Amino acid sequence: MKISQANTIGEEIAVCIRDGDVDSACALIEPIFQERIPFSSLDRIGVIIGKCSLETVNLFLTRIADGKTMGGWVVIGSALGEQLDRDFSGAFMRGRDYIIAGDAWYTADILGERVPGPGLINSFDHGMASLNPWRIHHNRWVRRTVGVSAHYWAKKSKGAEKYTSSAEELLKFLTPMFCEWNMDAAKGIGWGIKTLGKYYPQLVTAWLVDLLRNPQIHYRALMLRKATTYLQEAQKEQVKSVVK
Repeated sequence: MKISQANTIGEEIAVCIRDGDVDSACALIEPIFQERIPFSSLDRIGVIIGKCSLETVNLFLTRIADGKTMGGWVVIGSALGEQLDRDFSGAFMRGRDYIIAGDAWYTADILGERVPGPGLINSFDHGMASLNPWRIHHNRWVRRTVGVSAHYWAKKSKGAEKYTSSAEELLKFLTPMFCEWNMDAAKGIGWGIKTLGKYYPQLVTAWLVDLLRNPQIHYRALMLRKATTYLQEAQKEQVKSVVK
């Protein structure tokens, strides 16, 4: 499906949603999830329908979520991302609930890069406050998404000096999660730290050295491997020097 086709189907679905005809909207989109459609096209559909009124479109998104298709999560994520300007906290909350419902790594990653990740870009302080309870959430996929969100933020910041203080704050925010023991969650958290290390290697090196000097912390080897992936050899040696 080309972007032009996605625009057309997205507008058709949006008309149904605005008319309150969720059944017809579902009939239009469900066949799409049976095909291999580029994420870029699915994102475009999600952006278009995400502009519809919250009440009706959220009912439609719930219907999509019931199918638990990978393509469905992409549309849902982009639609929720479009809601951030109007209902920031609500978009985060709905994204969290869908992550739990999806119960899979790809749901967490798809939604993380489309809702809380962009949320951090759009409003860093508000995003951090909204993510704060996710760090200790009982669901491993929700905790994983914190790392995915950090990855997205770091990727978009591209190491710009003007975002250094935010990167420092984000690392401090992730500190208690370095000791995450659940493998599914740890992979996502490690991913976030790894990407921060790619764009802010000096900050991550200093952060790791300070963290690892504490003999009381216990962490997965995977976490340290991910965190040092993009560091230069001298920086890796600096980290290794304090590993107990």
